[in-house]
Amino acid sequence: MTGHAVVIAGGGPTGLMLAGELALAGVDVAIVERRASQDLAGARAGGLHSRTIEVLDQRGIADRFLSQGQVAQVAGFAFNRLDISDFPTRHPYGLGLWQKYIERILAGWVDELPVTVYRGREVTGFAQDDTGVDVALSDGESLRAGYLVGCDGGRSVVRKAAGIDFPGWDPTTSALLAEVEVTEEPELGIRQDDLGTHSFGRVEYEIRDGEIVYADEGPVGVVVTERDPGAISEPTLADLSKALITIYGTDYGIHSPTWITRFTDMTRQAASYREGRVLLAGDAAHVHYPAGGQGLNIGVQDAVNLGWKLAQVVNETSPASLLDTYQAERHPIAARVLRNTMAQTALMRPADARLEALRETVAELLSMDEPRKRFAGMMSGLDIHYDVGEGHPLLGRRMPDLDLVTADGPLRVFTLLHEARPVLLNLGEPGGFDTAPRPDRVQLIDAQYGGTWELPAIGEVAAPTAVLIRPDGYVAWVGDRAQLGLADALTTWFGPPTAP
Repeated sequence: MTGHAVVIAGGGPTGLMLAGELALAGVDVAIVERRASQDLAGARAGGLHSRTIEVLDQRGIADRFLSQGQVAQVAGFAFNRLDISDFPTRHPYGLGLWQKYIERILAGWVDELPVTVYRGREVTGFAQDDTGVDVALSDGESLRAGYLVGCDGGRSVVRKAAGIDFPGWDPTTSALLAEVEVTEEPELGIRQDDLGTHSFGRVEYEIRDGEIVYADEGPVGVVVTERDPGAISEPTLADLSKALITIYGTDYGIHSPTWITRFTDMTRQAASYREGRVLLAGDAAHVHYPAGGQGLNIGVQDAVNLGWKLAQVVNETSPASLLDTYQAERHPIAARVLRNTMAQTALMRPADARLEALRETVAELLSMDEPRKRFAGMMSGLDIHYDVGEGHPLLGRRMPDLDLVTADGPLRVFTLLHEARPVLLNLGEPGGFDTAPRPDRVQLIDAQYGGTWELPAIGEVAAPTAVLIRPDGYVAWVGDRAQLGLADALTTWFGPPTAP
């Protein structure tokens, strides 16, 4: 039986990101992916939010995505676009880029790392014991792993086999999403009626001055709300044709579908993200309506939160209890996404006079500066706050990508995170800190920074003397040369000191 320290079920964006994080930490990791190649039929998710771009920048690969996507203001709430161009980040924008390209770029990065990929196979079940997990594959073979992570989507086999509850709300609306050829030219753009929202758009497009400009030819992307939200069978071209005729009076001669799928506003979240040596991430842990384009983004961020923690447990530098912080930190983030997508779904329903009045009220609120910043921070992921204790406003928040001055020259904070290693950043008198008990784990950097410290949706905060930055880019400790609490923070997040 082949063995790996970690086996990941599913090679989508979440699984790929997690594999990369683990490989950077020297963990023997393998992905089991049902597709024979990384090719993905159709477009699927449409882009990246600002915080996800920052996460990729922390690993030194953001430019790979930026070079292929289209920078735009993509944050929004229901029908209200939220401009973040004034936010204090190196990436005050989102990126229009279809999931098939996102996956391809991530897979290219993973190919550069020591990651084993088993393609054309699926995880069909598992049995775990005190020392590991036996993972059954669809070809009859099995793998032995120290840990198994289910990144296998909303219908997760891993979650079901682990017996993890998936409570939430059943769908109240459903839509067909497809990529097809047409014989008659449809009117491109969004239509709303008493049934819901529908749209046609060329798969290939450009964003010019904030507006979408579609290509003159090529496949057409279709979204059409169905009259009956209860269908559970795999959708067909006939289903799509029927739905289009209901709304448009014609199906525009649709043919040659690249793919057809159905999405709903079903909203569910795993009761637990961990059962023993089995963990969940991405859609396996949470599903929701795609309002705001948040699903892929929070899945990637799940992976970045989990990766370094799981690596430290596997490498025996931290106890298994560190994995409890994954659930504690990421479950509330997804719960908030579930709430905001349900709220958006309500606002996007076919409007009567009362709902239209509510929409106008929300739009008026979001046109004000403070509400815009609050909601834009939430939708972009820039306001994420983990509970790591009381104190400085930086605690538990993303570390800004400052332009530092060091003895060796200028240096960006995110550059220090490329290898997914923690950083103790000393901005006071050089030589005031000593990480000798953990030289193999924590980088000690003496630097200077003379600018202001500003956080999205928070504003300017007092300049710290020193910060401890986790591999995922979040601040675990803020202090000064007195170093109060630093020893505890180092032990909590990066294990006990190395024996002399």
